[in-house]
Formats: sequence, C-alpha cells, structure tokens
Amino acid sequence: MKIAVACDGKNVSGHFGHCQGFDLFTVENGKVEEHQFYQNPGHKPGFLPNFLNDLGANTIITGGIGGGAIDIFNEKNIEVIAGATGDAAEAVGKYLKGELKSSGSICHEHAFESVCGEHGHH
Repeated sequence: MKIAVACDGKNVSGHFGHCQGFDLFTVENGKVEEHQFYQNPGHKPGFLPNFLNDLGANTIITGGIGGGAIDIFNEKNIEVIAGATGDAAEAVGKYLKGELKSSGSICHEHAFESVCGEHGHH
C-alpha cells in the first residue's frame, strides 16, 4: 500500500492544497520500504486527489483539508486521515500501529471551492 503525507519540509502540512509537496511512503508487511517526495503540482479544485490517485496512494495523511477533496478521495476509496501534526514519517508510523485516527479536520475557509469546481468556474 502507499501512504501520501501532505508535507511542509519534514512535517505534516496544516493545509492540504497549499502544502509544499507530498511524501509517498510505500508500505509492505506493515513496514515502510521506501518513500519519495513529489512537489505539489499546484492547487486546482479536484486536481490533487486525482494526482495522488495516479501515484497509487491508498491513504492520505494531512492536517487540514477541504471537504471537496475528501469527497473525491472517498469516491476513489482513498482513506483520508486529517488533523495530523508533527513529523511525517512518525505520523506514518503511528498510522501503521493504528494510533493515528482522523480528527475530521476540515478547512472551512476553503469550503466553497468544491462548489465552484462543480460549475466549471475558475
């Protein structure tokens, strides 16, 4: 499985769409085998969930995230763990031990972005 962490430097980003990039951890038999960093390709409504889906991510770990993005991840059967903080690798470790659960932290300041996206306005 692959776990993507929205990162600013080595830490989990508080804003999914505006993070520096994504650290993609490849996990086999409950252990991280490798991880690769991908620069954030840019914030467009609905773009990042598809970008991460194409990378093969099964789970997303982030601080805050907009509801529109969560909906798209849910449609793709990608688990979203929101409300995470601190070191990205430690967050993945906690998740693998079952210690990291989503706090459902949604950025309400971005609440209207998903609405705009559905009508094709940019």
